Amino acid sequence: MGMLNDKVAFVTGAASGIGESTALRFAGEGAKLVIADVKEDELRRVGHAIKQAGGEALAVTCDVSDADSVKNALAEAAAKWSRLDVVYANAGVGGVWAPIEDLQPEEWDRTIGINLRGAFLTLHFAIPHLKQSGGSIIFTSSVSGNRTFAQSGAAAYSTSKGAEVALMKMAAIELARYGIRVNAVCPGAIPTNIGQSLQSRNTEKVSLPELPHGDQNPALHGGVGEPRDVADVCLFLASDLSRHVTGVEIYVDGGESLLR
Repeated sequence: MGMLNDKVAFVTGAASGIGESTALRFAGEGAKLVIADVKEDELRRVGHAIKQAGGEALAVTCDVSDADSVKNALAEAAAKWSRLDVVYANAGVGGVWAPIEDLQPEEWDRTIGINLRGAFLTLHFAIPHLKQSGGSIIFTSSVSGNRTFAQSGAAAYSTSKGAEVALMKMAAIELARYGIRVNAVCPGAIPTNIGQSLQSRNTEKVSLPELPHGDQNPALHGGVGEPRDVADVCLFLASDLSRHVTGVEIYVDGGESLLR
């Protein structure tokens, strides 16, 4: 019997990386999946992979920065199986990394709009569905903006990720009375394609010394993890094993951020 049998999970940013790995992990533990992303072709590929492995999945196109898009996607998710148990607000972008004086207001707005507004909208529209029987909400935050601030030029990204943890903690207190748990995973160096959404400009002006990599880095696995490492933590937070865990950020970085 799977850890998520009979549960329905909604995952944003599910077309690749951590979102894809977590969706597959949830499906492997018996959850019915609603996977959401703006990348339709990749989303269909993930949905096909879930079904090929014997799982159930519904793919919905969703722009997490758009209120109507998020509202409609969650409504479709709840309508498909008449319930919703797990909501994983994972979608995000790297945005523009630049010195604060070089970072343009529209670049700031886009990063905050997708990462922080997207997390808020997913939370906001998920609550009415989860109130019916309780459940779990998980955010993908980051070590950046929470336990380390040494990434040159990452002001917008770090702010969005730090604010996600503050939002998570507020929601955890507010929603506990309904049996809804709210937590966050904070990955460190996890190779995904988020780098494709990241632009770097003039960061050498504010650069800081880097930690050694590979065998010289004293953190677990040299400080570099895999998407499945985050997916396993999300599985714990989605399952009944975390029934008394809420308002917590869990760092998934092999301890590397402790060295900064």
